[in-house]
Amino acid sequence: MRGEYQHNIDAKGRLIFPINLRKELGDKFVVFKGLDNCLWVYSVPDWEEFERKIAALPTKARKLQRFYSANFECEPDSQGRILIPQSLRAYAGLQKDVVVVGIQNRAEIWDSKAWDEYNGDLTSDDIAELMEAMDV
Repeated sequence: MRGEYQHNIDAKGRLIFPINLRKELGDKFVVFKGLDNCLWVYSVPDWEEFERKIAALPTKARKLQRFYSANFECEPDSQGRILIPQSLRAYAGLQKDVVVVGIQNRAEIWDSKAWDEYNGDLTSDDIAELMEAMDV
């Protein structure tokens, strides 16, 4: 998955999910709390694999298991919209303007301002250092 898409969440909490990413994710997909206060979006098969790994963790990882239990399986409506529950919108600080980004095997949903701030911290020196580590 790849791409960066600017969208809005309407007053009812619905987001038009980018068609290119919908094609990659399938008819149904799972939205859940991700790292860095954004939402992650996985295809159902990728989510089930992730969920198996979380379930296999020892009991001491129950906080992590509970954290990831707050997920939502969704199926876009005829207009390509998904409803993002209030609890997930609150976690990611989603108000109106959002960015949906395709990243490898998942999509991420960010508040536009948070996305800009997050990327503002990345310098060209940081990128060069990472590229060197990859031997590129």
